[in-house]
Amino acid sequence: MNVYFDNAATTPIRTEVIQVISSVMENCFGNPSSVHAYGRTAKTNLETSRKGIAAALNAAPQEIIFTSGGTESDNMILHSAVKDLGVKTIISSSIEHHAILHAMDALKLLHGIEVLFVNLLDDGSIDLKNLAFLLQKDNSKKLVSLMHVNNEIGNILDLKKVGKLCHANDALFHTDAVQGVGHYVFDMKELPIDFLSAAAHKFHGPKGVGFSFIRKNSGLQPSIYGGSQERGLRAGTESVHNIVGMFKALEIAYANLAFEKKKILGIKKYFIKELSKLFPNIVFNGLSGSDNGSTFTLVNVSFPISKEKASLLDFHLDLKGIACSKGSACQSGTGSGSHVLNAIQRAPINNWPSLRFSFSIYNSKKEVDYLIEVFKEFKN
Repeated sequence: MNVYFDNAATTPIRTEVIQVISSVMENCFGNPSSVHAYGRTAKTNLETSRKGIAAALNAAPQEIIFTSGGTESDNMILHSAVKDLGVKTIISSSIEHHAILHAMDALKLLHGIEVLFVNLLDDGSIDLKNLAFLLQKDNSKKLVSLMHVNNEIGNILDLKKVGKLCHANDALFHTDAVQGVGHYVFDMKELPIDFLSAAAHKFHGPKGVGFSFIRKNSGLQPSIYGGSQERGLRAGTESVHNIVGMFKALEIAYANLAFEKKKILGIKKYFIKELSKLFPNIVFNGLSGSDNGSTFTLVNVSFPISKEKASLLDFHLDLKGIACSKGSACQSGTGSGSHVLNAIQRAPINNWPSLRFSFSIYNSKKEVDYLIEVFKEFKN
């Protein structure tokens, strides 16, 4: 039996999305910047997708800028905020995605900006009192960049509370919402967010496409120079088939959100219950073992097993056809461990092996049962 429990890394593409992508590739191959009929048809598909994505987020169409995914969106916003908006200080956390952490490292070297890391609570949540202190530290132009849903431990950030805090202190607010878009409702007219990043492959869309939400009149300037595509902010011929596929995936995600959330949360709860029975001393990292404060899509677990057995755990699961992750897929194979878990774990748990299991609508309790049987076999 093959089981895919690594949906936080990427999700399988929905059949309907594959169908619409194939149709566009076959029948709508014109360049959307061309003025002839082929180009106009492509442009219509492009702008229809933009309007649809904007409507799903209650944003204006001109606030949606298509990119190659979350990493590009994060980099575009951070670099442009420093280069174009005069940001001198970026406030973030040590458990952000490396698209943020490495971008900030580069900005320190290139532009001499100051990077401040907000304190974390024991469960991995952001210390909002410390964030308020950092926002008032000096009068420099500040950007706060904090992810909506942590991709390793699932902790959810209160976007409204953080956004209000930022704006009360004249700071800009960016959120990496790659793990949230398609799983949670966003009302950009209500949320005090200036910039947002999203990626299609996290909600059953294609890889290599995403979008940035950039609030109107932000002042951002081009990040890629060339043609006038994407309001001049991101030159280059748009990947129309992928963009249409992304819109289709997001449309289906929000049309079925209540049903799918209930099913996935049921799988998560069942997984936690069965795993806890098998390993009574198991630890759920961050807030991932709770219903509140954590996403319904993932669980991050530390196992109370010996180092000798731990070295065989990944191999055993893979041999049995079970796909999961040590943490972020962007980190797998580096041997450096999870920077998120390193930031929040304490002895002796920090010496236990940790795995992330992430779920989607295509998973089932039957798959959980199979996983539990594999763990029983491994434990014995």
